Amino acid sequence: MSIYELKPRFQALLRPLVVRLHALGVTANQVTLAACAISVALGLWLFFAAPRAGFFALIPLWMFLRMAFNAIDGMLAREHGQQSALGAFLNELTDVLSDAALYLPFALVAPFSPFWVGTVIVLAGLSEFTGALGPTVGASRRYDGPLGKSDRAFVFGALGLYVALGWPLPAGAAWLMPLLAAGVAWTIVNRIRRALAEAAMQP
Repeated sequence: MSIYELKPRFQALLRPLVVRLHALGVTANQVTLAACAISVALGLWLFFAAPRAGFFALIPLWMFLRMAFNAIDGMLAREHGQQSALGAFLNELTDVLSDAALYLPFALVAPFSPFWVGTVIVLAGLSEFTGALGPTVGASRRYDGPLGKSDRAFVFGALGLYVALGWPLPAGAAWLMPLLAAGVAWTIVNRIRRALAEAAMQP
């Protein structure tokens, strides 16, 4: 079970807003680029400015809003005739870039290892690349878990809230990033296996 599977209910709540945005002339690609710009700006600011811990509360807040942005751009594209080849590229590439930027500040949080935070970032990018490769073998775009984009957003959002509250992380939390890396690696394997199985079922 992945958080991604709850997406249809979330979209239903946002549909009235999407209709209004479309009437105002807002495009799917504009929403996609805006979400990426905010994600990158927030992640880089937290990393390079290294503000007090309380500002990490911006991560869970933005993670939630970003999920809304992602749902809105998809609905604008599918339901209002805005699907495009450029949009397909932007959707995949901006998600990977946004995730990398938002995970980066955790390299500054003790006892997390910058190496393992970097490993999670790389594997997260590979997992989305793997999912996007599904159509090249005759399968659908794969969103399988256990640690897809929405699941990772939940984990890092919760971590951001924990850090913002000023609670110290125990030394044993150093194992969290390696465990997340293992979970994302398993996600990659799942997506490959299920894409191949789906392709094999095609006539």
